Amino acid sequence: MNWLDVLSGAVEQALGPQAMIYCLAAIGLNIHFGYTGLLNFGQAAFMMVGGYAVGALVQTWEQNLWLSILVGLLAAVLLALVLGVPTLRLRADYLAIATIAAAEAVRQVLGAASLNDQFGGQDGRFGFADDMKSLNPIEPGGVHFGPIDFRSYDFFIMIVGWSLALLLCGVIFLMMRSPWGRVLKGIREDEDAVRSLGKNVYFYKMQSLILGGVIGAAAGIMSGLATDNVAPSDFATDTTFFVYTVLLIGGAARVFGPVAGAVIFWFFLNGLDLFFDKATHDNLIPDWIMTSDQASLMRLIVLGLVLMLLMIYRPQGIFGDRRELAIDGR
Repeated sequence: MNWLDVLSGAVEQALGPQAMIYCLAAIGLNIHFGYTGLLNFGQAAFMMVGGYAVGALVQTWEQNLWLSILVGLLAAVLLALVLGVPTLRLRADYLAIATIAAAEAVRQVLGAASLNDQFGGQDGRFGFADDMKSLNPIEPGGVHFGPIDFRSYDFFIMIVGWSLALLLCGVIFLMMRSPWGRVLKGIREDEDAVRSLGKNVYFYKMQSLILGGVIGAAAGIMSGLATDNVAPSDFATDTTFFVYTVLLIGGAARVFGPVAGAVIFWFFLNGLDLFFDKATHDNLIPDWIMTSDQASLMRLIVLGLVLMLLMIYRPQGIFGDRRELAIDGR
């Protein structure tokens, strides 16, 4: 088995567009969960409204891409208001149930056959990233770093997306060291104490939900632009779970936790996939233990075991701080 192919393939995915998209979504979730203590299990809904706003406006209604991106971000603000008004007064566990149900409701509506002309049903919208592709300055032959190869447009999207992620990390670093950020951390640890100091806890929670939701919508927009396609299956419930996994691996309430978590998660997820695929095809693992058809499932099993051990022995994540885990569930 060629270990260089496994390593190079894992590195390509760890730095690729998919890891960047989940990094952006986790940055938004970090504001919700890491800093404010909101158990939002509907981050996929914010990604969905952002991606679908761009896809539908450009392809269905033939609008300008840049205007559509702005509309997608504003749609996330609207969704946060609609979702937050009835749910932000709920206890943490009830908030989680409400948000995951809302995300699934949005997904079913956008994928409904009755709205096929507007949103494309289960096929979604595609072919709307031409304006973004026209900005790509990289040669068609792609970019090569030794055994690591990136296609031209993928590398362009990576530059844009990772630059946006680092910019957001810098902004959040400053915000969380401001009085506003300290109030959010106080709400996470004991919202009654913050309320006793005269702060409008509900108002701060709404601000947090809106800000994190807009960043989540940016992740959905980048997902659509990277693949030139948005579909309901791209934003299923496991999308939010993967975003949580990225955040918890890197460390919640850490500015660069989502960045580190996304790189580590996609490196091991795809590295394990490549390893088991090659091991079964090269007969390093005999058929009576595992066939090539079962190889893709083993990555999730092994990664699940690693995550279990991580949560047992280091629940704060690789770069996290145990003191940042205090969440007021009342």
